[in-house]
Amino acid sequence: MRQIKVLLVDDSAVVRQVVQAILDKEPDIQVMATAADPIFALDKLSRAWPDVIVLDVEMPRMDGITFLKKIMVERPTPIVICSSLTEKGAETTMQALAAGAVEIVTKPRFGLKSFLQESAATLVTAVRTAAQANVRQLMPKASRPGAPRQEAVPASPGGHAMARTTERIVAIGTSTGGTQALEAILTPLPRVCPGLVIVQHMPEKFTASFAERLNSLCRIEVREARHNDRVLPGLALIAPGGKHMLLKRSGAYYHVEVVDGPQVNRHRPSVDVLFRSVARFAGKNATGIIMTGMGDDGARGLKDMARAGAGTVAQDEASCVVFGMPKEAIKLGAVDRVLPLQELPLAILGQKG
Repeated sequence: MRQIKVLLVDDSAVVRQVVQAILDKEPDIQVMATAADPIFALDKLSRAWPDVIVLDVEMPRMDGITFLKKIMVERPTPIVICSSLTEKGAETTMQALAAGAVEIVTKPRFGLKSFLQESAATLVTAVRTAAQANVRQLMPKASRPGAPRQEAVPASPGGHAMARTTERIVAIGTSTGGTQALEAILTPLPRVCPGLVIVQHMPEKFTASFAERLNSLCRIEVREARHNDRVLPGLALIAPGGKHMLLKRSGAYYHVEVVDGPQVNRHRPSVDVLFRSVARFAGKNATGIIMTGMGDDGARGLKDMARAGAGTVAQDEASCVVFGMPKEAIKLGAVDRVLPLQELPLAILGQKG
């Protein structure tokens, strides 16, 4: 069995000790080195290069974002961010994801040892997922060779877009690599477009910062969903971390319910929960899009949408960071079309690429 070699960079000796113990228990993972800050890490990297880097973002001498950007330019490597559950930590983590990080593992300010031990499975899964990531797709757009500039996608011709889109719903599910992928497909959309409901696997407190960042970049409005929010043209609602989001219909109007509940497919929010509700309440008026991510969350829900008459789309393997979720949906026979990332905005608008 080939081992995943990990470099752990964190200024907390407790975190380094606990994380190393958790990872070293796994037969397929080996912590090859630890470092208290990025300067020490660069010295270790001059001698040996890991498969995955587990990185804190708030450290002395050189912050984690600067280090991450340096790595992604010099030798792109899958990076798992180990971030604190604070507002500041969430904002910094969004910068890290935009710069090319793969996954987030959260840590509290206090009770680190017991928390990290309870979250051992999450940490191990994050490292394994990162090791399978298509690093080219993680590189910031400006760094990718020949990366095209994203232009605005025109609204449907004829001036009837608003009439058509008031009833149309687009449901999107994504996980690993989804933060960059969602930015790529939402930023070109015109202000007049179908209402969007989105599940991005992300911890609690991080989805609000993610939605705010997208809102600052997009022509459409993007925000974290609140219970009973209306689904409207030109608005994208992102499920809050730690809650499920379901679509409901009241008369001619769609709205979302944001609810507690057990994890589904090891996730809360779950793509399957959203897609199944869209199948039930929107049926053929909906389009479902499943994008980059590890695992099978969303595959069965997308199949339900297809049975209800909805259009169903999967992101293609070449443009995914991890082709797990789309692959499972395709295997299940839930997908009408497989499209590259750059054609998904046209699918959202109901146009053919």
